[in-house]
Amino acid sequence: MKLNGKAAIVTGSGRGIGRAIALKLAAEGASVVVNDLDAEPAEETVAAIKAAGGAAVACPGSVTEPGFGGRVVDTCAESFGALDIIVNNAGYTWDNVVQKMTDDQWDAILDVHLKAPFQILRAAQPYLKAHPVEHHRKVVNISSIAGLGGNAGQANYAAAKAGVVGLTKTMAKEWGRYRVNVNAVAFGLIETRLTQETSIEVEGQEIKVGVNANLMATMKLMIPLGRGGTPEEAAGSVFLLCLPESDYVSGQVLVCGGGYE
Repeated sequence: MKLNGKAAIVTGSGRGIGRAIALKLAAEGASVVVNDLDAEPAEETVAAIKAAGGAAVACPGSVTEPGFGGRVVDTCAESFGALDIIVNNAGYTWDNVVQKMTDDQWDAILDVHLKAPFQILRAAQPYLKAHPVEHHRKVVNISSIAGLGGNAGQANYAAAKAGVVGLTKTMAKEWGRYRVNVNAVAFGLIETRLTQETSIEVEGQEIKVGVNANLMATMKLMIPLGRGGTPEEAAGSVFLLCLPESDYVSGQVLVCGGGYE
C-alpha cells in the first residue's frame, strides 16, 4: 500500500490503459477520481475499485470541455480532501498523412492530448499552493514514442505528444517549489482497443482507429522484447513515478516500449 492516503485523478480511466492505471493506484491505497468521456465505463471502473475495497468517484465528460479542469480538481478535493497525484492520460488518435489532414483533425488531437493537460494543471495550481503538504505530490503526463521520434500519418498526434514533453519539463521547473514532481511516460506499442482496427465515436464524430494487422506484426518484430505491452504493464510504469521512491525524479521521460524507442 505504497500510496495509502493519497488522492489521485486519472483522466481517460474508464477503459484501456487509464482503467489499468486507476486500478493499480487504487490497489496501492490511493483514492481515485475516474474520468471517461462516457459515464458508463467510468462508473464500471469505480465499481471495480470499490469491489476490491478501494475508494473512487466518477467525473465523466470530455477533458476538452470548457471548465473541465476546475471540475475534476474540485471533485478530487471535495471527495477526498486532498490532491496528490494527477495522471493526464485521456486521448485517442485520428490519423492521416499531412496533405489529407483537416484542421478539425489537427485541432481535436492537440486539444485532447496537450491543451487539456495544460488546463487541468492550471486549474490544480491554486489548490496545490493553498494546501502545502510535507510529502511529494506527483504529476505523470502520458506521451508516446511518436512524440519523441515522429510517426508517419500522425503529424497531429506526434506534435501533441512532443508538446507534452515540453509541458512536463516546464512544469517540473515551475512546481518544484511546491514539492511536486512532474514526469512523463512515453508509451510504445501497448495493445488496447485503440490499436485494433475499429471505429470509435467522439462527441458525435466517428473516427477510425487501430493498426493494420500486417503493420502490427512488423512493429512487433522491431520491439526487442518481441511483443506489444499490456495495459497493466503500461500502468506499472506510471506507478513507478507515483512512488515515494521517485521523490527526487522530476522533469524526466520514461519510455515504456519494450526496448523500442
